Order: sequence, then C-alpha cells, then structure tokens
Amino acid sequence: MNKQYFLQYLFLLTISIFFFGCQSESSVKTIRLGHALDTQHPVHKAMVILGEELEKQSQGKLKLNIYPSGQLGGERECLELLQIGSLDITKVSAAVLENFIPEYKVFSVPYMFRDKKHTFSVFDSEIGESLLLKGEKFRLRGLTFYDAGSRSFYMKEAPIKSPTDLKGKKIRVQKSNMAVEMVNDLGGSPTPISWGELYTALQQGVVDGAENNPPSFYTSKHYEVCKFYSLDEHTAVPDVLLIGTDTWSRLNQEEKQWVKNAVKTSTIAQRKLWSDSEKESLAAVKKAGVKIVYPDKKPFEERTKGILKMFDNNEEMKSLITSIKNQQ
Repeated sequence: MNKQYFLQYLFLLTISIFFFGCQSESSVKTIRLGHALDTQHPVHKAMVILGEELEKQSQGKLKLNIYPSGQLGGERECLELLQIGSLDITKVSAAVLENFIPEYKVFSVPYMFRDKKHTFSVFDSEIGESLLLKGEKFRLRGLTFYDAGSRSFYMKEAPIKSPTDLKGKKIRVQKSNMAVEMVNDLGGSPTPISWGELYTALQQGVVDGAENNPPSFYTSKHYEVCKFYSLDEHTAVPDVLLIGTDTWSRLNQEEKQWVKNAVKTSTIAQRKLWSDSEKESLAAVKKAGVKIVYPDKKPFEERTKGILKMFDNNEEMKSLITSIKNQQ
C-alpha cells in the first residue's frame, strides 16, 4: 500500500471511529495514540498507564486508544499523521526530531549528561519545557520526555573496547546528522537504516553492528545476531511524547489539565519501568550468550569532543549546551 492510499485508508478509519464514538457515547472523547514499539516495551507500558490515568482523571470523559507495534507506520509515518491531524499522539526519538527542531541535536551530543540524576533534572527543568514547545510551529507539541536510557554499541564479530575497534566497521545509526558525525569521529562508517529493516541488515552483513539501549537491544531480538554489547553509553537520547497542535487546540482547559496530570503520572511510572527493564534486558541477553563489555569511556569522550565545534557559530546552541552543563 503506497503512502497516498495508506493515508486515505487511515482517514476513512478515523472518520469511522469518530462516527461510531459519536453514535454510541457522545460525551466521550477518544484520543488516538500510535507508535512503533512492541507491547512489552516499557514505553508502551507507560502509555497504558497514561490511558488509565487519563480515564481516571476525566471520569471517563477522555479515553486513549493505543495502536502499538507499527500498526500505523514507523516513527516518521506517525509523525506525519500527527501533523495532518489523522493521529493525536505519538512517540518518537528526539534524534528524529532533529530534522524539524535543530535544538534537539543537543541530545545527540556524546556525553552531554553527567549521570541519570542530571539527565532527569534537565528533562524536568525550564530547559526541557522550552524544548518540548519548540515544535509547535511544525504542529507538534511535546508533552514529556520518556527515559530511553543510554545508547551503546553492539556488534556481530567482536566487542568494541576502544574507538580503534570501530575503524572501518559499518554501524547502523538513526537518520540523524549528529549520530552520523559521532560514528565518523570514532572511526566507524555510519549507515542509516530504518529500525524495522535492521534485523535483516545485521543478518545479511549489510552492517557490522548498531547502537541502542539495552531494552531495545533485547526486545528487537538483535541479540540473536549480535553477541557483543559494549556499554560505552555515548548518548542519552530521550523519547518524546508528542500531541498534534490541532488535537491540543480542540481540548478545553480542563481537558488539557487532565492530559498534563496523566502525562506526569505516566512519566514517573515510565522511569521506574525503564530502570527495571534495563536490568532485566541485560540479564536476558547475557543468559542468551551475549558478552557484555564495560569499556573505559574516556577515550570515546575525547574522540567525540570535536562535535561541539559544529556549534561554534551558533550562539543559541552554545547557550543551550552551557545551560544543560550547568543544570544541577
């Protein structure tokens, strides 16, 4: 099904859902959330909590319908559906938003955050709130940052113990200029491939490895192909929960507050779910025969410091980076 027919189908489906909802229960508003993650993923579980809390806050007046596992397309497709109003809420990696909102490149700067406490402090601060609202001119309003842990390298043939081990290796990266620059600086060959095609690409040797967080490494089953996982934790790129500005504008003030309250509860729950999932995922892949390596991070940090020079002529980005570094 090509994109045009897919959108037409979704439009008709949307109308049908809307019509049915009006006929059966006119006092209830249904919000549609689509994403590409597996239902066992901690982010999906947090979205279920979001729906439960939203219904509780609104006493049944707002309901959340979730379409997981790429039912409505990948991150890019869901983002586009959000922009044209055919979908209400979605989740995308902050790296994907770099193409719309340049400030989101800051999350892909290697070793930007000191630790998890610093990361959450930035997400929950005025800095984070400002970044969430940067996409409104693109019809995308950020609701919260979900924890997506730290990204590390996993390989088929040998572990990455130092940057020299990446020399000449084809590494799958997200379609992010910053991710490409980072792998280049480390001596690897960055290869953008969609998430859905990566398992096959690893099997067939199109790439030698990839980089992602432990739960994604596990739930994607990439550990079946890649038996070496090096926890260099180079970036902490969050997931961003977004609502279309068309949907947001149709909510009254009380409904908006219900959404905000439900999102806050969901975010707190997601961070606990994520922490538990990281531990479980690492234990599971280790049991499956993956060798987990803990390399010295300093050489990786030193080799990627040059990325900051990209912003030498961008005062806004330099100021943002300074603010993040100084956040307590």
